[in-house]
Amino acid sequence: MADRNRTGIGNRTGLDWEDARFFAALARHGSLSATARALGVNHATVARRVAAMEQALGEKLFERRPDGYALTPAGTRALEAADAMEKAARRLLRAQEERPLGGLVRIAATPSLADLYLVPRLAALALRHPAIDVEIVSERRLASLARREADIALRLGAPKDAEVIARRLATLAFGFYGTADWRGRIAAGAAPVFVGFDEANAHLPEAAFLARHFPRARLAVRANTQSTQAIAARAGHGIALLPRFIAAGEDALVSVPLAPLPPTRDLFLLTNRLSADDGAVRAVRDFLAELFHADIMLFSGLDD
Repeated sequence: MADRNRTGIGNRTGLDWEDARFFAALARHGSLSATARALGVNHATVARRVAAMEQALGEKLFERRPDGYALTPAGTRALEAADAMEKAARRLLRAQEERPLGGLVRIAATPSLADLYLVPRLAALALRHPAIDVEIVSERRLASLARREADIALRLGAPKDAEVIARRLATLAFGFYGTADWRGRIAAGAAPVFVGFDEANAHLPEAAFLARHFPRARLAVRANTQSTQAIAARAGHGIALLPRFIAAGEDALVSVPLAPLPPTRDLFLLTNRLSADDGAVRAVRDFLAELFHADIMLFSGLDD
């Protein structure tokens, strides 16, 4: 009794779509070697595939001639059908590519970056991909990409986790900002009064820098986010050490000439390797990369 589970090419009776692809390629290139190079296989594979198609159809599709392979009448008819199959396959692929991307994508970012930069600009993403929903994870605690607490993270400092794909987005420059009144007072020789981080966030680089270089200065207002500090500085409570992109959005804040300034910090876009190929995640990642590239001067402060 015949073994119905055998799957070798020589035992198939149905038409294999992959055989049709090899057949069409041989019809166009005219030789086994040229077809093998075009498809990235060896010539024996091409011959085996074409032989399998001839067996499935029960007809000879090619005549072997000194100058290569020529289609028989049956081969000509088969090529018309194979062309139709390829065109249908391309239409299917285009339909897949054109299908609107959708789903939920979680983005983790610091509160100031999320509130003052990212959220106001996400409307452009909605216009481009209306079926993608976005969740903003806005907190200083680093959301875990490995535990899927976020799909994408905007994080200061180079990542140490090998399980993420990292791309540097921007370089953040810092400055001292306050009201015009505070700038005049500093220019007249007054001691600076600052707005800074609370005790729970005293470990952050900007807080540590302020404590190290201005150890005797008064902190009139303490807050856990730089967006709140910007509001306090705008209200005249003191001078805030802020990323320049925050101060750029505050008309009431001006640069206050204090030194030294902290070093710049690099901002990275991180994606979990497991979700990097998801269409919606990739679309949001590409959108963010474009967004930050367009605003590169806003973060570096080089246009001051």
